[in-house]
Amino acid sequence: MGDRAEGTRELSFIHGYDPETLREIVDPAECRERLAEIGVQRSLPALLERVWLLKVLGELDEALSIAEQAVRVARMAGTRKDLLRARVLHATVQQFRGAYSAAEHELSTCVEEAEGQGWAGIAAFALQHRGKTRFDAGDSEGARRDFKRVLFLRQEMNAPDDQLEATMAAVEAAELRRSRSAVAS
Repeated sequence: MGDRAEGTRELSFIHGYDPETLREIVDPAECRERLAEIGVQRSLPALLERVWLLKVLGELDEALSIAEQAVRVARMAGTRKDLLRARVLHATVQQFRGAYSAAEHELSTCVEEAEGQGWAGIAAFALQHRGKTRFDAGDSEGARRDFKRVLFLRQEMNAPDDQLEATMAAVEAAELRRSRSAVAS
């Protein structure tokens, strides 16, 4: 559920999504090779890509440190859109670390700002990750609502079919988890 509209290179490394966790399926060797290629480049795109690669590889302490650096670089030298992208990525590292409340709060402020500016692509990107955070935290209903909003935004933007399909799969996963929870209680 990467966001091609946001111009990240991460999509070429995603080979699918785990239907139980909604996490990206990647080839660790490919990711490590790309990390080596990037090295210690300090441009914002390089920092953001390093954060994502480290996150999916499970190297969360280093990912968090670089995510904080990326937010600072975006704040000082980037556009407002750059800063939102960096903040969303920072929040996803928090999510992977289990800091769901902090991640959800950060993502909610990103959604509000993006919607306020009329940046539907960034709003969808932030909503998608807020949905995944809620999904991880066990809030299937909140996740489902977020994924449905993402689907609506992406349909309005005429997003590529693979993005729509990934979003529909996330809606289905949240609905399935919600129905399992209802049966269990």
